[in-house]
Amino acid sequence: MKENPSKASGLLSCFAGAVLAGFAIGLGGLCFLSVENRVVGAALFTVGLFTVCTFGLNLFTGKVCYVFENDGAYALRLPLIWLGNLLGAGLAALPAALTRRGAELAEKAMALCRVKMDDSLLSLFFLGLLCNVFIYLAVEGYRNNPHELGKYLSLFFGVMGFILCGTEHCVADMFYFWMAGAWSGRAILCVLIITLGNCLGGVLLPLLRTVQKKA
Repeated sequence: MKENPSKASGLLSCFAGAVLAGFAIGLGGLCFLSVENRVVGAALFTVGLFTVCTFGLNLFTGKVCYVFENDGAYALRLPLIWLGNLLGAGLAALPAALTRRGAELAEKAMALCRVKMDDSLLSLFFLGLLCNVFIYLAVEGYRNNPHELGKYLSLFFGVMGFILCGTEHCVADMFYFWMAGAWSGRAILCVLIITLGNCLGGVLLPLLRTVQKKA
């Protein structure tokens, strides 16, 4: 059976948008690693989600928030988006690793990765959950705030919140593992557990809002 050309084109477009989103988040991670002040780094990391939302790219942690508002085809594309984000984050880390700052950035990324790999899986899961509550607030604020300034403040505060609270974002963590060259069985497991936490955190507020509206 021949594959529907429009379907194949749609999947390719979805994957390309996911790769670009992963690259954008990698740029945010690069900003975070490049400054000493954590608050400044958190503010600069916003460039990642700003780029994703402005250009309509496919970021797993944002897309998963709306899985119950869409059909099964939407849900089936989420693994493809995750893989695209993984590739895009790696593509952001590669040129950075080849620069004169590569060793310094890799060392900083490794310090972050060690914290994740030394943590318990339960802790990583709930840090992932809390992270995507912040992401939902950021993305939903961007989508629905009637004021232009309010849209971008939503992104700014949402991103700063999840970073300064020490929560875990699976795509940002993909970038750090790429940058540190620290992929291992344990690293993959950590990212998968964080991803599950992100999934639950992303749908938590939407489901609670649905219950509220029906009450």
